[in-house]
Amino acid sequence: MSNTPEPTPPASNPGTTRIVAGESNKPKRRRTLEIGIAVGLVLLIGAGAAVASVVAKNNETQAAAATTPAAELRLGYFGNVTHAPALVGVSKGIIAGKLGNTKLTTQIFNAGPAAIEALNAGAIDAAYLGPNPAINSFVQSKGASISIIAGAASGGAQLVVKPGINSAADLKGKTLASPQLGGTQDVALRAWLGKQGLKTNPNGGGDVAINPTDNAQTLKLFQDGKLDGAWLPEPWASRLVLQAGGKVLVDEKDLWEKGAFPTTILIVSKKFAADHPQTMTALLQGHEASVNWLNTASAAEKATAINAALKATAGSTLPADVIDRSLKNITFTVDPLAGTYKKLLQDGVDAGITKPADINGIFDLRTLNSVTGQKTSAAGLGQE
Repeated sequence: MSNTPEPTPPASNPGTTRIVAGESNKPKRRRTLEIGIAVGLVLLIGAGAAVASVVAKNNETQAAAATTPAAELRLGYFGNVTHAPALVGVSKGIIAGKLGNTKLTTQIFNAGPAAIEALNAGAIDAAYLGPNPAINSFVQSKGASISIIAGAASGGAQLVVKPGINSAADLKGKTLASPQLGGTQDVALRAWLGKQGLKTNPNGGGDVAINPTDNAQTLKLFQDGKLDGAWLPEPWASRLVLQAGGKVLVDEKDLWEKGAFPTTILIVSKKFAADHPQTMTALLQGHEASVNWLNTASAAEKATAINAALKATAGSTLPADVIDRSLKNITFTVDPLAGTYKKLLQDGVDAGITKPADINGIFDLRTLNSVTGQKTSAAGLGQE
């Protein structure tokens, strides 16, 4: 509905009756009233037609705007193997090809909270990121900020520690890292430690100190012996194992039913989606095509494409064994695994990152289901 106020129909003028000496005023008044009524009806009909015309034009303008693709789509994602649908979708031109005349610009982030901050500030329109920052944004904005429109990757997150650490009890007094406070791996780490009876707090205190650290810096600190471990997405978990001598203490897939949990999802600003539904359809078409390419390409093709994208975004490539190990831990899927979100929310609450809230409405999978021709479930938490 347009916010432009509708014109107010002019009030009909009752007219003025002129009385002349020696004349009876009754017939004249009746005639004048008849004329006044007739004129008033004409004015009302004309005003009504004018209002209808303005409303129709406003509706036409609104409908045209709603069906006009965006001039530009600003997309955020990470330089992680868990973001391979974005990496290959951008580098191979798959997403841009579906967007047509809409210009695609991209921005690289290290972790979800930073991407959410950029989206909420209007610096980007859509983003690939982990589920917990999306949940937190939805809760804080009371549902006004974002919609989850697809999944991208499941699996590919692990707690890697020094070889001498063999149990949760061995972590007491130790220092661990996560990509960013409030990020998906940060929440997973804090929630898991809490279940092991180990306290943490967002300031880095507690039984185990957690220092949110850039992934590349985490690798260097671990190699230098200044960190005892980190809960990281791929390829960083594999890099700590293969390039820094770490070992896996927890593979997050072991904490979920059937090993399925969302690592990467695709979200969009609600306002952008409402203003440009055609662009959202094109983005999801490109996203689905990228996921399909990853699920059908050979291991060598995937490694080559991912390394080319990482070279363009991060300036360096990964060793073959790191990519191979990373890809074995990840499943690429457009399903956001909506059935896991109540637990993800509770993990955030337990970790002290998110407040208890109703997240009904966080998903809008209607366009995804239209694009794929399949029924991906929102698990009662949104539209499908």
